[in-house]
Amino acid sequence: MSSEAHGVTTIENSGLKNPYHLVDPSPWPILGALAGGLTVLGIVFEAHYHTWTLLIIGLLAVLAVMFFWWRDVLKESHTPGLHTPVVRLGLRYGMMFFITSEVMFFVAFFWAYFHYALFPEHVLGAKVISWPPEGIRTFDPFHIPFLNTMILLLSGCTVTWAHHSLLENDRKGLIQGLLLTVLLGMSFTGFQALEYSHAPFHFGGSIYPSVFFLATGFHGFHVIVGTIFLIVCLFRAIAGDFTPERHFGFEAAAWYWHFVDVVWLFLFTCIYWWGASPVPAA
Repeated sequence: MSSEAHGVTTIENSGLKNPYHLVDPSPWPILGALAGGLTVLGIVFEAHYHTWTLLIIGLLAVLAVMFFWWRDVLKESHTPGLHTPVVRLGLRYGMMFFITSEVMFFVAFFWAYFHYALFPEHVLGAKVISWPPEGIRTFDPFHIPFLNTMILLLSGCTVTWAHHSLLENDRKGLIQGLLLTVLLGMSFTGFQALEYSHAPFHFGGSIYPSVFFLATGFHGFHVIVGTIFLIVCLFRAIAGDFTPERHFGFEAAAWYWHFVDVVWLFLFTCIYWWGASPVPAA
């Protein structure tokens, strides 16, 4: 409400409390966009001129923006009255939409894979009658891929254990569950790097290696992101940041980790197992 007295307009409080939180002006969105653009430019320079300098600077800038931006978010979450129930509900919706966008990201890779797998005659316009294409020997699905499947499924159990421990105010169980999940995530990344180092085919040259490395590589990238997410939650749990009533940061990390688990099950089933060559690579 506003009123005028002696030509001066004043604002009167309506008495209604606003359940929403309008964040303070922040430099991090524009700096994040600039850092991301610098990273893409670095990729272009590396591809054309084989120089890594710009790419390294861009990645370091992205990491710095992430650190300072999330530091401000954590400070905000500790300020009484800012994260109201309505705000926390909005955060949940935001995380749900983000994971939905990630699902569609992987749908594109599966779409490309099945397009060529189900209609191999369309591959590069050649008359290909088999999938994988002739000359491609795929990984044995029940070697490292199956081990990584067991690792991710077990990590889903440990992060759920940590979540239930938090709900029961069992801080020791929360920390132990998170620590095991982080170690399992690192193990998955290590085994995938080992698998890539022994790959019987290389990125590029034909459609199968391209789709394989893009789909599994981006999933590996998401595992690394999820592991970092959980490491941050582990340090916050040790510091006592989470309570049974207020722990959305951990809950979001758990949702993301379960999403990573489910995507891997599809990758293992469709690409490693269903799409295996008659004679897998040693």
